[in-house]
Amino acid sequence: MPKLAKLFLNTMLVGCTFLGFALNVHAQQSANPTKVVYHIDDAESQGLKGLRNIRNHLDISPTTQIIVVTHANGIDMLMEGAKDKKNNVEYAPLIGALKSRGVRFEVCEITLKNRGIKKDVFILDADFTPSGVVRIADLQAKDHYAYIKP
Repeated sequence: MPKLAKLFLNTMLVGCTFLGFALNVHAQQSANPTKVVYHIDDAESQGLKGLRNIRNHLDISPTTQIIVVTHANGIDMLMEGAKDKKNNVEYAPLIGALKSRGVRFEVCEITLKNRGIKKDVFILDADFTPSGVVRIADLQAKDHYAYIKP
């Protein structure tokens, strides 16, 4: 076999091997997407910032699985008609847009009990969890979610 043909063949083999490796890495990343829990316990200081962080997160990494767990004053952002006081921005449309991208929003039921709030005051995009703190711990320890507190 001529030298040039051998060089071409070796180059093709290396290229195919690299391409196969790259496709395998991509397949593994798609099969095992990053999982993140965002922790919101104060809607006034974290609400809008957290929603923007999540939007940006998904813009760069759209396969990321995101769960937002709210408790204490963080649940306020998931109530009907809730707005960011500083910017007068309503949360519901932003939450709805993120929900359509697969983000899950959870409200702590212990907070509801302690504050005497009923579930019917929350937007339809809200889900409920018995304990926000336990949920965050379980997502991190058992389900290997990364933790972010905006």
